[in-house]
Amino acid sequence: MTTPDTTTNGIASIPAQAGPREVGPVRRTENESEPVREARREETGVQGDMAISQAPGAGEDGDGAGESGGADGGGQRGVDASVVPGAGPVGRPGERATVRLRNDEPEEPPRYAPEWLRLREEADAVARAQDLLDPLRIRLANLPDHTGAVAVHDLGCGTGSMGRWLAPRLDGPQHWVLHDRDPYLLHFAAVGSPRSAADGSGVTVETRRGDVARLTPDALAGASLVTASALLDVLTREEVVTLVDACAGAGCPALLTLSVAGRVELTPADPLDAEITEAFNAHQRRGGLLGPDAVTVACEAFAARGAAVRVHPSPWRLGPEESALIEQWLRGWVGAAVEQSPGLRDRAERYLRDRLAACAAGELRVVVHHSDLLALPRPTGGA
Repeated sequence: MTTPDTTTNGIASIPAQAGPREVGPVRRTENESEPVREARREETGVQGDMAISQAPGAGEDGDGAGESGGADGGGQRGVDASVVPGAGPVGRPGERATVRLRNDEPEEPPRYAPEWLRLREEADAVARAQDLLDPLRIRLANLPDHTGAVAVHDLGCGTGSMGRWLAPRLDGPQHWVLHDRDPYLLHFAAVGSPRSAADGSGVTVETRRGDVARLTPDALAGASLVTASALLDVLTREEVVTLVDACAGAGCPALLTLSVAGRVELTPADPLDAEITEAFNAHQRRGGLLGPDAVTVACEAFAARGAAVRVHPSPWRLGPEESALIEQWLRGWVGAAVEQSPGLRDRAERYLRDRLAACAAGELRVVVHHSDLLALPRPTGGA
């Protein structure tokens, strides 16, 4: 086994081309589920009880809330409780939190577990807007005074799905800086990082623990590109402005994908669809979070700082082949709606039961609308 090649200021820089990485013994709790342990073995290739050590109280930003931001995780009666940990905001008793967004909210419920992030990764990859890549490639190819690897900062990286999608679609050597507050998820992201760019150039990766809500331009020093996936909609207006200010201060493009748009289409339709959608959207906006308004706020903030902004739809289009994802999304979506509007509970029980039966029979299709945003700052340095 090999160890990270370099460490700077306590931050490991791990070449993605390297072989198996050495990891420390896991601190396993009795409440940790077998799927989580199995995910560790699958993601790391390490057998037995070997994985990254988890510091007490750790576990922060993850690979997006977006459509996963609401669920009945087992704490409510009357709505089916079989939710993958991380598919919604309410955890089972004793369940280990993997993601929190803010230091000052220690009681914020668990949000994302690797199982949920892995379940949605393929749908995310298919949904992301390919049309935004050409203008991004042109900008990256014409960076002023560009030498060496393109430095990509991935905010709230979770298990690293954005890097696995984007790095093989860009030419040239790349160095990815993965930002997250959860060392557990950072471990998955580092181990699963891509090894090469579209043209075969090398890709390296570095992990940094940090709070996206406290991002500063210094954190993005030297960045060629900032990325995030399913992140904007779980931020407040102030936090989005902070993120935009940091990108503007660094003078780099930003590709922010899979923000919820507040629209869902289910086929066949049901009279309760609209009411549950409305309640879910209200749940997404709870506590000052932007939810479906996030892309509009981000566009206005980038434009106010002189950036050219492009927005493109990036919907999930789910059918019988994605039945496992539909099932978990349904439980989370309906559970969040009931949490927001308890008066829906009785009707939601029937609705969820019927929808799950249709899903199991291969008769349900779902379109969950998202938006991808590309912000290109005003060129500098004569470019």
